[in-house]
Amino acid sequence: MALATCMGAALVSCSDAGSDDAGRSAADTAAAARLAGLAQKAADTGSLGVIVRIDSGDGKPVELARQAAWTEDDHRIAADDRFRVGSNTKTVTATLVLQQVADKRIGLDDTVEQWLPGLVKGGKDITVRMLLNHTSGLGDFLLTPQFLPSLTGQDKRAWTPQKLLAITPGQAPPAEPGETYSYSNANYEALGLILEKATGSGLAELIKKKITGPLGMKDSYLATKAGWNTGQQHVTGYEPDAERLKAILSGTVDLPEGVGFAGPGRSGDNIDTSAIDPSWSWAAGGMVSTAHDWQRFLTALISGELLPKAQLEQMRTTVDAPEEGGGYGLGLMRVDTTCGTVWGHTGGLPGYSSEIYTDASGRRSVAVLTSTNFGIKEKKAATNNKALVEAAICQMLGKPQPSDSPAG
Repeated sequence: MALATCMGAALVSCSDAGSDDAGRSAADTAAAARLAGLAQKAADTGSLGVIVRIDSGDGKPVELARQAAWTEDDHRIAADDRFRVGSNTKTVTATLVLQQVADKRIGLDDTVEQWLPGLVKGGKDITVRMLLNHTSGLGDFLLTPQFLPSLTGQDKRAWTPQKLLAITPGQAPPAEPGETYSYSNANYEALGLILEKATGSGLAELIKKKITGPLGMKDSYLATKAGWNTGQQHVTGYEPDAERLKAILSGTVDLPEGVGFAGPGRSGDNIDTSAIDPSWSWAAGGMVSTAHDWQRFLTALISGELLPKAQLEQMRTTVDAPEEGGGYGLGLMRVDTTCGTVWGHTGGLPGYSSEIYTDASGRRSVAVLTSTNFGIKEKKAATNNKALVEAAICQMLGKPQPSDSPAG
């Protein structure tokens, strides 16, 4: 099993360190060395732990796992560790919906009221397409006073999708359905319910039957509880303690006094959030996976293995979403980077942040997994994490890595 403690910045794969270095060009070796340095720099300045996996379609994936020294006492990160991939789950949910669209069981212009009568406010004017591309006019329940204690793990109540939809506010500022893009987890809670009604199957069963089973994603599943499935190690996730969290979010979110993440204290002002229950996130963010498994899913999707051409084109038809780096399609982000356009999604849950993308053909893919979510919102951490992601994308696309140095 690959360990983050393999030494030497030029080693490009912790799982098979040095086995093919001799055959690589000097440019490849230099790029790998710089990427390893960026990964360690990010880990040491706030990312805490990172997994980077780059598949350039040549059969020689690059794998890196790096972590801050103090985290090794909790867990030594490996490139094939399981990880909560958060909102990357939305791409799976959207794929399942579009498979049903292709089979004519669900229509993109069906109203939410047709499928979920009385459950979603304004559902008569909201379509399935609007849920998929976040133009429904619904706000997000995530930081509401009712739900925030559950997000942080302080309140251990079980939330059903129906209860989450009931506390979902309107979009702020208000917008009519179909008018503007505004990201909301509530959209995908509703889509999960529509899927179950249309198919008569539970969401976890659908994912296994239609996605993870056929693609051989043996390390991927929909989390339904706080604990992790046995059989493989998982990344330990961390978040800042209450005082540091309030400082990070100052000016964006006014946290009530004393609100912080539940879990054991670690290294001064960090909290181990690995045991916080993610099951509420369900169709919006409940998947557990690995870098390799999720890259397998995304490349299969974008290359046309999972959807007919018409549905894949609909998925890649985007609305403007500058806050996501470009545009948002049907459960799929278009991100315009310095080295080119990539397709995929991002994810975030307490202790876990991820960015996973492919090129336009679905031949190349990249995953950057980070063992904190709110922690990389601090300036230095954000700068170095962004530099790592950018360099990994450029290497995936076969372009020169950016030359700017990360923050110290």
